Amino acid sequence: MNISSIVVQTVPEHLEEVVTSLKACEVCDYHMHDEKGRVIITIEGENVSQELEKLRVVEAIPFVYAADMQMAYSEDELDEQISFINERDAVPKILNEADVDVDKVMYNGDMKKREDMVAFANEFDSAKSREQ
Repeated sequence: MNISSIVVQTVPEHLEEVVTSLKACEVCDYHMHDEKGRVIITIEGENVSQELEKLRVVEAIPFVYAADMQMAYSEDELDEQISFINERDAVPKILNEADVDVDKVMYNGDMKKREDMVAFANEFDSAKSREQ
């Protein structure tokens, strides 16, 4: 099961009409809106394709100028990650070695100071694959 939050944009003049249409629409759940024309809804689906079909329905509602996914939750992905974590040691192997060269230990804790997140992600993935 997938659940995604969507921010729907309209103009204030058509806000009530769009909110009424969203509430009547069977592909989403309405949650809230503001006076600027932003509306928060959620959609659910068995997979991403089903969610995208529902998003297209929302986008087709008159006076909806944009409908963008903001956050997504995938039950299958979460279960997969929990299994991955549960099957691993909580402490990295290198920290259990008595003769570790401290110059080879990498600290990756301060993400705010990282300029190249893509390089960090690649480095992280390669370290993860070396552990396996």
